[in-house]
Amino acid sequence: MKQTVLDAIDKQRDSLIDLQRQLVAIPALGPDNGGKGEKEKADFLIEYLQKLGCNNITELNAPDDRAEAGYRPNILAMVPGTDLDRTLWVIGHMDIVPAGERELWDSDPFELRVEGDEMFGRGVEDDHAGIVPPLMLAKVLLENDITPNFNLGLIFVADEETGSKYGLGHVVEEHSDYFGENDLFIIPDMGAEDSSMIEIAEKSSLWVKVGVIGKQCHASTPLDGVNSLVAASAFILRVNDLYDEYPDEDDLFEPAVSTFEPTKKDANVPNINTIAGKDVFYIDSRVLPHYSLDDVVESIKSIGADIELEYGVKCEFDVLQAEQAAPATPADAEVVTRLSKAVKTVYGTDCKPVGIGGGTVAAFLRRKGFGAAAWATMIGNPHQPNEKARISHQLGDAKVLTEMLFTD
Repeated sequence: MKQTVLDAIDKQRDSLIDLQRQLVAIPALGPDNGGKGEKEKADFLIEYLQKLGCNNITELNAPDDRAEAGYRPNILAMVPGTDLDRTLWVIGHMDIVPAGERELWDSDPFELRVEGDEMFGRGVEDDHAGIVPPLMLAKVLLENDITPNFNLGLIFVADEETGSKYGLGHVVEEHSDYFGENDLFIIPDMGAEDSSMIEIAEKSSLWVKVGVIGKQCHASTPLDGVNSLVAASAFILRVNDLYDEYPDEDDLFEPAVSTFEPTKKDANVPNINTIAGKDVFYIDSRVLPHYSLDDVVESIKSIGADIELEYGVKCEFDVLQAEQAAPATPADAEVVTRLSKAVKTVYGTDCKPVGIGGGTVAAFLRRKGFGAAAWATMIGNPHQPNEKARISHQLGDAKVLTEMLFTD
């Protein structure tokens, strides 16, 4: 049966292109990105699944008055397997980011363009890579009346691009009873072009806004004021001390160390001949999971205390984001080993479990004790003009999912 499925996937090129064309034409933008929500795209996907003969479909909508429908849609669909007690869940997100400046696109971002093996359009990879391959597999299974070894579960969620509160966050927090302890979870929302990257861990993320307050005065009489820019500059240089305070390394990540970087700086005075009385800058920290973000915040405040004493200023702190990392998925977890074996079979590639400095929706599952792996075969050009994906990648990824479902 497995070979029948694999052979049938090879014949899905035209169906894949047609599905991508219809998905690209539905710009599912969330309210935070100036859109009306994902309902139109969700309705299309539900109808598509029903036409395939999939009737095991559940809607888990999250109320959101900002959306045109009054809610953000989340879809769970299942193709039953021989073993009904476990499921391979493949999780893709329906929302996209705005197209941006249209003049940077070579074609309409919401009209699919195909050139050989490449497809162009907003969403073709981010995240139709998480929607199209499992749908191609579901199509083959249902059209050929083939039952996999265990269930194939498809989850299409809202709101991934703006925090996932109304997407997988809602699904996991409110409806985790749909998931079993032996289920496997794949999130095809990141990966490498050679298929080798399996994300199993994330660093903690910390954003801190720092205000340095002095006293504004005329630049010709600096003794009448306290120069906040000088003090803020000294503070910024001292941020580098955090690398020495939190020196541990973990080769799962690249870079292997925690990072502490001053990034954005707000404007202060508008004219040259005024000494600023307030400067504001921001620190972005990506911290190895075993360190406490509370400790890092205290370290930043300690630097501020030194700056206050040395420069006669006052420092204010606002923690804009503090996301303590979820527990990592073990490198020897079944979802990782089964996925690695499947990738090797399909692509001939040896996989490498890795950690990343950013965040994925896998964190919601990991915090609930579910091992999850973020993986896909991707060019890796999300949010860019002329976003593109390869047809061969998405057909190949459908085959990887097949191997996972049919190999003991």
